[in-house]
Amino acid sequence: METKEIAEKLVAWCNAGEFEKPYQHLYSPNIVSIENDGKGEGGYAEGFDGIEKKGEWWKENFEMHSSTVSEPIVADNWFSVRFEMDTTHKPSGYRSTMSEIGVYQVKDGKIVKEQFFYDEEKQ
Repeated sequence: METKEIAEKLVAWCNAGEFEKPYQHLYSPNIVSIENDGKGEGGYAEGFDGIEKKGEWWKENFEMHSSTVSEPIVADNWFSVRFEMDTTHKPSGYRSTMSEIGVYQVKDGKIVKEQFFYDEEKQ
């Protein structure tokens, strides 16, 4: 699969609320996932086990009210998208909206790296 096709599928599935599908069909078993600088809980994950633990942490801590994903920008084996999310932090009850940029690297028809960039929560 070409990078553009992978990017378009990821966007379509995420916008349809099918957040697990990209992991099942588009990701390499050797995926690396990084949040901002990679520090803190859930900041760095490797492989499907790491991604699964990161997802479990997210579900335990956040309720998603809505989300949208922009059309992808593709450059060779890389693409990026903008995520807009309305969430509630379950432990505190704090509801907020946020934007983040996801940057993805593709090799051999699979996503091998994802990194998300966003401003830390403003309280």
